[in-house]
Amino acid sequence: MIPSSVTLVEVGPRDGLQNEAQTVSTAHKVELVQRLQDVGLREIEVTSFVSPKWVPQMADNAAVMAALPRRSGVRYAVLTPNLKGLEAALVSRPDEIVVFGAASEAFSQRNINCSIAESIERFRPVVAAAHVQGIKVRAAISCALGCPYQGEVSADEVEHVVWKWPQL
Repeated sequence: MIPSSVTLVEVGPRDGLQNEAQTVSTAHKVELVQRLQDVGLREIEVTSFVSPKWVPQMADNAAVMAALPRRSGVRYAVLTPNLKGLEAALVSRPDEIVVFGAASEAFSQRNINCSIAESIERFRPVVAAAHVQGIKVRAAISCALGCPYQGEVSADEVEHVVWKWPQL
């Protein structure tokens, strides 16, 4: 069961920068995405449309998306954990939205203040609204290889979350 191809999704502009203590300028974020495109990456998770109260580094999400010189053949994704985030993201015309659940209850509680089951229920209307808009949806599973709060995450825990996603 070896796949015939593998898709690499670069999440550095979003996940890599979101925890930086010092604010990274919009121009530097755009430059990072441009450089990633220059080296041939075709799937880039650019930013997230989340509350700047919780993730201040992503407060310029719309500005970053607006400033990007888009290239043919590159898919620009944004993380949208709720309907408010999706509505804000739609203005920036993402090619794909990303919702994520965790394979760890501890991470889910600490990161988004709800259980894994509750997080999946929260994503249902986001996924449905994205589909209505004709936008591709990617579901990601955090902590599949371990959790900073819980430690080891079993394959059974990951599989449990994987089987929930097709119901979306």
